[in-house]
Parts: sequence; C-alpha cells; structure tokens
Amino acid sequence: MSVSVSVQNVSKRYRLGELGRQTFVADWKRKLLGREEPEDEPGTFWALRDLSFEAPQGQALAIIGRNGAGKSTLLKVLSSITAPTKGVVKLRGRVASLLEVGSGFHQDLTGRDNVFLNGAILGMKHFEIAARFDEIVGFSETGEFIDTPVKHYSSGMRGRLAFAVAAYLEAEILIVDEVLAVGDVEFQDRCLGKMDSVSRHGRTVLFVSHHAATIEKLCTRGIVLSHGKLEFDGSQLEALRFYTDKHLSAETCLRDRTDRTGSGEVRLAEIELRNLKGERIASLPSGEGLEVWLHYEAAHGSTLPRINCDLHITNVFGSALVTQSNSFGDHRLANPPRRGVIVCQIASLPLTEGLYRLKVTLFPSDRFTVIYDEMANAAEFRVVQTDFFGGGKGPLPVLGDGPFLLRGGWRIEEASQTAPAESRNSPLP
Repeated sequence: MSVSVSVQNVSKRYRLGELGRQTFVADWKRKLLGREEPEDEPGTFWALRDLSFEAPQGQALAIIGRNGAGKSTLLKVLSSITAPTKGVVKLRGRVASLLEVGSGFHQDLTGRDNVFLNGAILGMKHFEIAARFDEIVGFSETGEFIDTPVKHYSSGMRGRLAFAVAAYLEAEILIVDEVLAVGDVEFQDRCLGKMDSVSRHGRTVLFVSHHAATIEKLCTRGIVLSHGKLEFDGSQLEALRFYTDKHLSAETCLRDRTDRTGSGEVRLAEIELRNLKGERIASLPSGEGLEVWLHYEAAHGSTLPRINCDLHITNVFGSALVTQSNSFGDHRLANPPRRGVIVCQIASLPLTEGLYRLKVTLFPSDRFTVIYDEMANAAEFRVVQTDFFGGGKGPLPVLGDGPFLLRGGWRIEEASQTAPAESRNSPLP
C-alpha cells in the first residue's frame, strides 16, 4: 500500500513575545551568513521536535495528546498553513483540511461561491465541483441560505458547510481538527459516518479529537504526542490506553478543588482507584473489579456521627450510569474517625470500553437535607476492552449499543403452528 503522508524529522519553532521579535533580525543575519541556529535560543518555543511518522493510503489516523502537545501545529504544517522549521513533509494527493469553523471561507462571499472557491483551491474543475454541489448542500442542510454571505451564518451552519466541502470535494487526504462539536448530535453522527466512508474508499483521514469513543469507532491507528514529540504509535485502542494510563492518575487530589457544594463539615481530600489486588490503577479491563478509596477530612475535631456516601459512575457528559451507596445495603459507617478512608468495592464492573467519571456525595445519615460535600468529576478512569463474552465480539456504545455488558443465554426452538393463532384469539388478561 502506498504512503499517503510522510513526516520526516519535522520540527516547528515559534518566537515568543518581545524577546522573540528582537531575535528575528539576529536569526535573519545568521541564515544570511550560513551559520547554524542554536537549539534552545531565548525567546523561542519548539511546538514540534523531530517528529516522524507515515500514514498509508486509506488509513484513518488519530492524533492524540493533551492541549499544547503540538497536535494543531502538526495539522497546520500538513495543511501548508505554516512551514516546518526543520524536516520534510511529503503528501501524495490533494489535501482538504478543516481546522476551525468555516476555515478557508471568505466571509463576504455566499455559501455557493465558497464551495466553488474551495474546490478551485484544491485544483478541481468547475464541472467537477458542480457535479457534487447538490450533495454538499444536502449534507450541510444549508440550501435555504446557500446564496447568503457566509458572515451571516451561525457557527453551526458554517461548520456543517465547511465539513461538507472538505468531505465531498475530491481530496485524497482529509485533515480534521476537533471542530465537530459545533453541530448537534445528529450531524456529528453523520459526519463520523461520512469520515468512515471516506477512509474505506481509499482516502486518508488525519483526525484530532479528545473524544475516545469517536477515535475508537473512526480510526484504526493512533499516535500520541507530548511536548511536540512522538510518544507512542500503534492501534487506536493501544494509543488510547497509553494516553489514559499516562495522564489519568490513579490518585486524585481534591483538597484545592472549588467546584464543589456542601456545608464543608466533611470534605473529600483525595481519591484512589485500585483493582481487587490493591494495586493503584488508572484503567481496568471490562468486567473486572474496582475499589474506590475515598479519603475524607472533618473540619473540626469532634467525633462524627454516622456518615453516608453515594458514589455515581457517570459518562463523560455527567449522566449517571451506576450508583452505589452504603445506605442501599445498610452498610453502616458508624463512629467514623475525623480523618479516614471510605472504601467502596465493586466486585465486577461490566462496562464497555470508554472513559468514565465519578461523582461523590458525603452526607450525614440522620439529616438527609444536609450535604457535607458533593463533587462531580471527582476522578476518572478508563475501561479497556476484553473478550467479555468469549466470542471475540461485543457491543459498540458509539453505535447506540449501550454501556453495559450483560451475559445472556440464547437458544432457538421450533415454533408451534397453533400457538400464534391461539395467542391472537385469546382474551387479554
């Protein structure tokens, strides 16, 4: 399979602030005299450092990393928006990029004019663009406004039209930053479906996203960047696990968090996540057990009454999936110390692969209208895929299959010929 994108030892340096402007002349003189530039010159910042990778034709590649890792800079270099300071980028085919809402649009031109302008920039003939014009308008749902200047579009309309232009015009390489959030859920699903179709038809997709479920569904490979350098290169699931295990801490300090409610008589200090062997973890295989260690501190020295704890496992949007509470099974936490640890053990966590978060509520058992401390997104962890059912397949939550893994039995029996007729004629109970 031919290589569609080749990045060889690419580095990108930016100049910062007043010192950066002062060193511009010195840099120009250095190049004029043919002198080598120092690696770490004051007033400069390396957004990319000696980055190398290749993407074959037809591959959907996820670019993963924290904010400031160099993801957007890499896409700008690949899109020829900025040139690398060092290294070589080779692209085989035309490139369509969607790096921000309405990128590449002229705000005073109409939507129709911008479609043809973007196609011309890609090197397409007028008749080629016209042949796909109706599909672009239909996908973006901007037909009523297609002859209106783009500056009057909402951000959602610009995003829909920009994506449709990038996806439907004949470019061999599609570069997409995480801009799909401007659309509604239905449009995001259509975008993902279109990007999946694009890669399956032999076009290369480079995709930046922080949404793990989207990466799992859309991409087949992932690279992880950190401080402009390549940290990991593997399958999309391996890349997500690597990123999660490195950046999700098994111990979360909560003392300084201000996004909490409650009286403050008792406060969460930190949370530890452990497996059933007592080992600290940031991720666990689907179906395995989990222990949540909740460290708390009382604001005064008196002995506390009974304390109750509600633990909610939520998705990334904050919707509760599972709730555990010591009050459900009457597990009394009587006479707790002023500083202590509440441990919640879950024997098996049958969740599909993905990122999950914890919401914790501490409250007195004798005053249900009082909350000591409550915090959403108190900690997060990742569930990684295993062969839960033993057949090599499982549900896909991104396709609406749901987040839970439940074992069930299946069988088939010969239907009775008289049963349907009897059931139709039988009276309702």
